[in-house]
Amino acid sequence: MVATGSLSSKNPASISELLDHGYHPGSLLSDFDYWDYVVPEPNLSEAIFEETTCQNLVKMLENCLSKSKQTKLGCSKVLVPENLTQRIAQDVLRLSSTEPCGLRGCVIHVNLEVESVCKKLDRIVCDSSVVPTFELTLVFKQENCSWTSFRDFFFSRGRFSSGIRRTLILSSGFRLVKKKLYSVIGTTVIEEH
Repeated sequence: MVATGSLSSKNPASISELLDHGYHPGSLLSDFDYWDYVVPEPNLSEAIFEETTCQNLVKMLENCLSKSKQTKLGCSKVLVPENLTQRIAQDVLRLSSTEPCGLRGCVIHVNLEVESVCKKLDRIVCDSSVVPTFELTLVFKQENCSWTSFRDFFFSRGRFSSGIRRTLILSSGFRLVKKKLYSVIGTTVIEEH
């Protein structure tokens, strides 16, 4: 066995094995990168679980928008900026990470802000078997594009109006408000993005 810095496995078991074979500890540690020796490897199953949870949350948000488009928004299409629901899901997971029940104790109130007025779209309960410990209020924002308003006005007046309905374009900005339900202080955290 040869002790070099190019060992394929730089874990404490390999080091102790080399020490058992009579190699001097000072020369071993100088061959290894200090951070490789003291920093544990990331838990891969935890990272996969978080990614799966994030993707499930993305689907819940997209389903909420899909259900709301005709019932509450009165439009045929909702255009969502790329990665918007992904960013929101990551922020929700981050905000729930400090809670006793994590995401399972979360209720998300989904709203849309149109011209400074908030319209309620849906309520997402992450796990109905757990008593909620905090609430998040998510506020999507409508994109302020003058050309979409002009287009909708133009097509609603002529012979084209029968087949074309309004398209809602969401802004890449959103607001998350966190309210702890079982806190003495009743902490509220507001995040603008």
